[in-house]
Amino acid sequence: MKNRIWMALGSILLLALLVWAFMPTPIDVETATVTQGRFERHVQEDGKTRLQERYVVSSPLAGRLSRIDLKQGDAVEKDTLVATLYPVTPALLDERSRQEQRERIGAMEAAVRRASTQVERAKVTLAQAMADLKRSETLARQGFVSSTQNETDRLNVRLREKELDSSRQDEDAARHELDQSRIALRQFAPGSSSAPQRPWQIKSPIAGKVLKINQQSEGVVLAGTPLMELGDPARLEVVVDILTEDAAQIKAGTLATLSNWGSTDVLQARVRLIEPAAFTKVSALGVEEQRVNAVLDITAERERWLTLGDGFKVDVQITVQVVEDALKIPVSALFPLGASSALFVIEEGRGRQHQVEIQARNGKEAWVKTDLKPGTPVIVYPPRALKDGDRVTPAPS
Repeated sequence: MKNRIWMALGSILLLALLVWAFMPTPIDVETATVTQGRFERHVQEDGKTRLQERYVVSSPLAGRLSRIDLKQGDAVEKDTLVATLYPVTPALLDERSRQEQRERIGAMEAAVRRASTQVERAKVTLAQAMADLKRSETLARQGFVSSTQNETDRLNVRLREKELDSSRQDEDAARHELDQSRIALRQFAPGSSSAPQRPWQIKSPIAGKVLKINQQSEGVVLAGTPLMELGDPARLEVVVDILTEDAAQIKAGTLATLSNWGSTDVLQARVRLIEPAAFTKVSALGVEEQRVNAVLDITAERERWLTLGDGFKVDVQITVQVVEDALKIPVSALFPLGASSALFVIEEGRGRQHQVEIQARNGKEAWVKTDLKPGTPVIVYPPRALKDGDRVTPAPS
């Protein structure tokens, strides 16, 4: 009898050892809990600063620019002289051109003499016409000449006066052409001295700082040539391109923060506008995205961002959604399950699969619709081998 009892006990012990040997070991998992509170969703993108108003000072006319003494970063007041333009000096003449010009001057001098001769001839013709008119008037009073002849002589005098006036104008034109032909030779004649050229002064349109000098050295510039860029660094804004689906949820006045701009200080900002036109941009993964620029005003005190300049890189975080008393789960606990999402909760030492409906998510948390209660333990980063009902061991926190 005793032997049978010992044999039965041995069989039970052996069976227990076999069950224990082939029983799956609990899976070590990391855990978190379901929480309830304020949920915020943000848009995080790289942005850059830019001046609200940038002024490009250009040359209003072609001329010779004197050297600009201003440097980048120099402060200027409104109507301060920033550049000076002088008339362009005529081109030098070679020996052949000089000889041609001398011959042209000779032709112009002959034309002036010819015009003077025509003036003298017109004067003589007018004197003859006036004498004929005087004689005709005397004879008309005596009744020897008809009134028609007298009127013809008057018209002849007026015609000769006009011819004289025309001859004098031709003479003036010939003299001007002669003076014009002499200018090129006179400009570079030995010992010639030209009058001081009147400069054109270019003044600053604003009070600000010099951002960029496009033309530092003296030289000839064309009309419209950019000379420098001016602006007020105290009037900075931030521009960031975001996805159009995110931009549709952002309104003017939405709060934002600026970080990683060269300081550990986080600056407050506010969205001023979303530009009305979007554009296509290819992402780093080669995907075409529709994006639009959001423009932000820095609302932090100027003393906190004195070192921030034009074109600086900043990390922009814009709050697009805020929900109070939201049921929140770490996004690391979620995994896709068909067309929805699911997670594992810990119940009596086992992982139980639970389906949830995601309302929104950010980089860390997801706002979900579920019957889970706050404080319920969930598994984060669930292992691939974990199945519904498997035994789990929470890792010590």
